[in-house]
Amino acid sequence: MSHVFAEQNPAAPEGSARELVRSARSFLFVPGDRPDRFDKAAVCGADMVVLDLEDAVATERKTLAREAVGAWLTGGGRAAVRINAVDTEWFSADVAALLGLPGLLAVVVPKAESPGQVTSVWEQTGAPIVALVESAAGVLAAADLARSAGVIRLAFGHLDYAVDLDIEPTSPAMAHARSTLVVASRAHGLPGPVDGVTTALEDGDDLRTDLAYGRALGMTAKLLIHPKQVDHTHAAFAPTREQIEWAERVAHASGAGSATRLDGHMIDAPVLARARSILERAGGTPR
Repeated sequence: MSHVFAEQNPAAPEGSARELVRSARSFLFVPGDRPDRFDKAAVCGADMVVLDLEDAVATERKTLAREAVGAWLTGGGRAAVRINAVDTEWFSADVAALLGLPGLLAVVVPKAESPGQVTSVWEQTGAPIVALVESAAGVLAAADLARSAGVIRLAFGHLDYAVDLDIEPTSPAMAHARSTLVVASRAHGLPGPVDGVTTALEDGDDLRTDLAYGRALGMTAKLLIHPKQVDHTHAAFAPTREQIEWAERVAHASGAGSATRLDGHMIDAPVLARARSILERAGGTPR
């Protein structure tokens, strides 16, 4: 099926869907076979709900999940959907089930490793694609994925990546993968990548530590597995009051556009650009 379908598909308002995916800070997974949770997830404050047909659903419940997701997205619900990987027996049926769904905002393609994989899904569904990188091959292909037709964001599945490399999820090697996705995203005009899940549900310190680490490396959003993680996530990706006050002072001091001095530091074009970026994020505009 050609990309013409993607341009004409009325399944979801393409412009608004793209902007929702681009600006989202929180992507909350909900098992596709738990329709009783769909409405609750939709009102919990997450920027994007992701109905999951992959890891959260047992093999014998794949068909049930697919039907439940389709019914909800037809009946007024709006969400992204994570399908099963291209090389699984469920992939084709998952993609077919998404065609024409009015509430489909995006498709999360797991185990993304080549442009052909992700572009094929976009051509068939017409929905923006989040390419979920979960392997060494995916990290090596990050730049190609970022410039692939239909891809609007990269995400990092660090747990599967750790399995692929036979290392711990906390290994320092993870920094390289995250930085690779950050650079690829920036180079090809995408928002910063979406970081992987924090599995601890009761320990807020673990979540805050993961968020601070990801943000320091340039991640700008996070995959979540529980609604209680939403507020922490939004706070982590918002500029602090101190950062905003600094940015406002820099912007004011640099009003003429030339290099100047503030608090003993030189303020020139790169510093001003940093200040403007902080003020944009404070206003809800993604970089």
